[in-house]
Amino acid sequence: MEMIKVWEIPGGVHPPENKTQSLQEPLGQIDIPPQLILPLSQHIGAPAKPVVEIGQAVLGGQVIAEADGVFSANVHAPTSGRIAAIVEHRVPHPSGMSDTCIIIDTDGEDRWVELSPWEDYASRDKSDILARIRACGIAGLGGAGFPAAVKLNPRANQTIDTLIINGTECEPYITADDILMRERADDIVAGTGILAKLLNHPARVVIGVEDNKPEAIEQLRRAAEGTEIQVVSFPTKYPSGGEKQLIQILTGREVPSGQIPATIGVVCQNVGTTAAIYRALRHGEPLVKRITTVVGESLERQRNIEVLLGTPVRYVLEQHGFDETKASRLVMGGPMMGFALPDPSVPVIKTTNCLLAPSKKELPPPEPAMACIRCGMCAEACPAELLPQQLFWYAQSEDLEKLEAHNLFDCIECGACSYVCPSHIPLVQYYRAAKGEIRQHRIDKEKSDRSRRRFEFRQERIAKEEAEKEAKRLARKQAAEEAKKKLAEQKAKQPSIVEQAKASVQAQAPDSQQQRAKLERLVASAEESLKQAQKPIDNATDEQLEKQASRIKQAELKVTEAKKKLAALSDDKPASGEAAHDPVSAAIERAKAKMTMSPEEKLRSSLESLYQRLEKAEQKVKEAEQEGSDKLDALKQGVDKLKDKIASTQSELAEITPSTVAEPTPKDPATSDDAAGAAIEKAKAKAAAMASMSAEDKLRNQLDSLGARLEKARARLAQAEQDEDENIDAFRTGVSKLEEKLSATREQLAEYE
Repeated sequence: MEMIKVWEIPGGVHPPENKTQSLQEPLGQIDIPPQLILPLSQHIGAPAKPVVEIGQAVLGGQVIAEADGVFSANVHAPTSGRIAAIVEHRVPHPSGMSDTCIIIDTDGEDRWVELSPWEDYASRDKSDILARIRACGIAGLGGAGFPAAVKLNPRANQTIDTLIINGTECEPYITADDILMRERADDIVAGTGILAKLLNHPARVVIGVEDNKPEAIEQLRRAAEGTEIQVVSFPTKYPSGGEKQLIQILTGREVPSGQIPATIGVVCQNVGTTAAIYRALRHGEPLVKRITTVVGESLERQRNIEVLLGTPVRYVLEQHGFDETKASRLVMGGPMMGFALPDPSVPVIKTTNCLLAPSKKELPPPEPAMACIRCGMCAEACPAELLPQQLFWYAQSEDLEKLEAHNLFDCIECGACSYVCPSHIPLVQYYRAAKGEIRQHRIDKEKSDRSRRRFEFRQERIAKEEAEKEAKRLARKQAAEEAKKKLAEQKAKQPSIVEQAKASVQAQAPDSQQQRAKLERLVASAEESLKQAQKPIDNATDEQLEKQASRIKQAELKVTEAKKKLAALSDDKPASGEAAHDPVSAAIERAKAKMTMSPEEKLRSSLESLYQRLEKAEQKVKEAEQEGSDKLDALKQGVDKLKDKIASTQSELAEITPSTVAEPTPKDPATSDDAAGAAIEKAKAKAAAMASMSAEDKLRNQLDSLGARLEKARARLAQAEQDEDENIDAFRTGVSKLEEKLSATREQLAEYE
């Protein structure tokens, strides 16, 4: 087998390993706890979203929270039971923070969903393999819990030539990866082959292990025989297990500041994650358990166990005889990079590789920090070649810009600087706090920038809208001014309205011969009408004689007027100071002739016209009744109005000549064929009755009549609104006029009272 050169990394320390005490027993297990606590965020990225409800029964391997986004991972039920709560619960974190957790009351039966193993996993497509890894919730088991499917799917512009499987496990006390490599080397090698396929078979596939694990190295080399996988051991030094440090040891390459290993063609994966990927593909097992080292002199039993995720730390310690009185503190992780747990009720999660319960003698409380003596030992021990002393000063003064300028985020928080510090300064704690503050500052700045961009965009949009409005206003103003200017020009060119009217009248005026012929025909027609009006009427009543006299008078006036116009035309003299052919002058002459009539003659002429209109209106009513016209109600209303006008005119005529109104001849309307005649008789009777009334009684009578008519009109309007009649506007107009007339009559009556 070709030997791979290894490189030395800068810095580093050699703390006591303390690994033998947890390797005295083979990999063990503990009973299912009565309750499991599963945080929704056991990985880097967005927390998963719950897909179960309180009280719901679940089986082992069932998804209880789905990944929310690319950088997220599913959470599965480790065993069967029932969802007890979805609440805030304290989780493993240096700050002792709480987060949303799903709590399962287990039933001890360990019933599972049906799994779907792949015997042909090696021949599956890459997309199917990545989808299965993502569905099974695989996240990095050796570091911060980076979702494995994302790490194994590099960008198209990143060519991977080296795959490194990290079996270093350099931190003291922790042996979880060591026991895994000893007992499940075949799973690790099979998983490495899967990762190589996903990365298009890189030129170098290496499993790197420190030389303090000879049994693990032997088992891995035996399992890798006949493959392209190389198992490489290198000298033990802390923190050679760091990702960037291991890459430098095995390839000699350094990952640039702020970059990831894929940018230099390397992907690094933990042995535990690799084995979990194999089991997910081959057996269909989701990530619901992991190997954890339980160690410390305050325990009766120290070993490695395969524990269900969500198991409370207190329960694990109880299963190993934990004596709280002996313990100096409780640490999750190793003594270098781990953190003290304020509460043992927190659960085991995907990244829990060790539970350390040291005695007070084994790991005494830290000594009080003293002033920095500027010895420089921290800088010599730093594997990232940073300046821990300057970072410490900037962290104390909260100079965030200087911290970033000195590459604070390249710090892997290995704790080597704190380990060698003679002043016992907890440097890593300062760095962690400063990183958190910078991250929060970045979040706040991003929010502020988004708000500023939104405000600027809004201001720009408002200014644009105002400019568009102003442009439209100016355009309208300009168009109006142009229209005014054009109209003024047109007015200047065109003659006035009076001139246009005179020209129109002159253009339409007939010549003298046509006018003479027309007037001669008018005289002949008027004389013929006079002859017809003068014919005697047999057995005429007084009323008929009065009508005849009125018709004769009107006919005589027409004859006189026609002859006068003809004479004026013959003499070529203007009639009434105007040209004879002027229609305006003719209308004035007709109005003057009408003004010469006496009041009695005017009323009789108006009465005759109303009789004629009533006769025509009732004829239209009959036709509408026969045709079933929808205008019937409107026509009837018109008839009623005409009858009221006839009655009113008869009343006025009776007041002028009361002695000439004859007593009506009673007729039976039911047997009369002439409806108009019946209406006339009724009107005469009403006029005779009103002749003897006082003015106040007449108003009261008229008020009653108007009230009855208004009631009928409102009823017809209501019916029309119900039927959606097209003449509804006419009905409304009629009601309005009656209401106005009724109001005026009431005012007149009030003057008498």
